[in-house]
Amino acid sequence: MVQALGVRLLDAGGAELPPGGAALRRLAEIDLGPPAEALGGVEVVVACDVDNPLLGPRGAPAVYGPQKGADGEDLVVLEEGLTRFADLVAEATGRDLREAPGAGAAGGVGFAALALLGATMRPGIELLLDLLGFDGAVRGARLVVTGEGCLDAQTLHGKAPAGVAAAAARAGVRVAAVAGRLELSEPEWRAAGFTAAIALTDLAERPGESMTRAGELAELAGERLAGELLPG
Repeated sequence: MVQALGVRLLDAGGAELPPGGAALRRLAEIDLGPPAEALGGVEVVVACDVDNPLLGPRGAPAVYGPQKGADGEDLVVLEEGLTRFADLVAEATGRDLREAPGAGAAGGVGFAALALLGATMRPGIELLLDLLGFDGAVRGARLVVTGEGCLDAQTLHGKAPAGVAAAAARAGVRVAAVAGRLELSEPEWRAAGFTAAIALTDLAERPGESMTRAGELAELAGERLAGELLPG
């Protein structure tokens, strides 16, 4: 992202680094010139749905690397590269934001935006709910239904369903979640503000049907929620 905006990431010989996290281990110098000039007077706001730092056990490589196919030595390489990147960014800017909430979002894009583009960060769902006028739309509703592919521990760290549940709770409206998979225990999803939670995998008769019959199973989930939560 920052290279596309004109930041130059150079190795010890002055050559531009190729794309990819592994190459960052060879980073020797950062030239911030063009973006700093082009973004003068521009406000950059990042909509972010996670609060992970850049590095460490909750950082970008450890949490998101395995989701993208990285494991073992790959994760060590990515952590080393981003550590080198964070060190040189701190030297270049005089600010070390590797621990900032959301710095680890999107493989470190959050960190780059905060540290190199002067961005501010807002919870993505908070920004979207404002744009959609959710507080006005939810008034008078009997039930809000939200969901995502997998309702899991990450949901509790700023993902859309948790944000919807919090906003609906402020309006005194119950919230149900429909997800492809449900990896939270009932005490966990209830503590997050959900009155009910249904997984399509639990409605499917055979493995894989939560994807091949997603539409049909979502209708079944809707029928179940209506029967349980909307009597009459």
